[in-house]
Amino acid sequence: MDYVFIHGLGQDFSSWNKTIDNLDLNSNASCPDLFSLLGTSDPTYNNLYQLFHEYCESFKGPINLCGISLGAILSLNYAIDRPDKVNSLVLIGAQYKMPKVLLTIQNFMFYVIPKSVFLKMGTDKKKFIGLAKSVKQLDFSGKLTDIQCDSLIVCGEKDFANKRASKHLSKYIKGARSVIIQDAGHELNKDSASKLSVIITDFWNNNDHKTKR
Repeated sequence: MDYVFIHGLGQDFSSWNKTIDNLDLNSNASCPDLFSLLGTSDPTYNNLYQLFHEYCESFKGPINLCGISLGAILSLNYAIDRPDKVNSLVLIGAQYKMPKVLLTIQNFMFYVIPKSVFLKMGTDKKKFIGLAKSVKQLDFSGKLTDIQCDSLIVCGEKDFANKRASKHLSKYIKGARSVIIQDAGHELNKDSASKLSVIITDFWNNNDHKTKR
């Protein structure tokens, strides 16, 4: 069975390297680069999601999704739309209803960041900001109960922007497990990779998702 790791908005596919290196996977691990998926399409969430949806559909059987931040939003969206396709779901630093005030402040900050920073992430400043703006209207509040797979919600203790949403996700997704990583911030796959890999391994090893469907 395949495992798909989806990075956050300010990351790229290599952001998962440390975490995956510490995982003992008996199947394939894939890390799509979101800006490569987007290509020359208009930088909107809807366009990115459609391309991500097609990417996930390209796998023959059920898949296990693990996403952080924007990657978690895409994973959540796909698990809602295709419950028969997602075997397990790991959401890290996730939101299900976008905090508009926080995103407005965050997007303003992007304008003052040098263009070179965005180029290192494999995109340009205009495309990055366009994508960031387009997520502000997302709201999956009424669809969380549609998720049917084994789910794990992870958040850093110091990730104050996402702790509340993580708590609600673990409450409204049936049977979801919730873990708070102490003394950790938002980019768990980069800054707390060893701790994160232990938690993910425990989740996958102690759930029966490998034999489902």
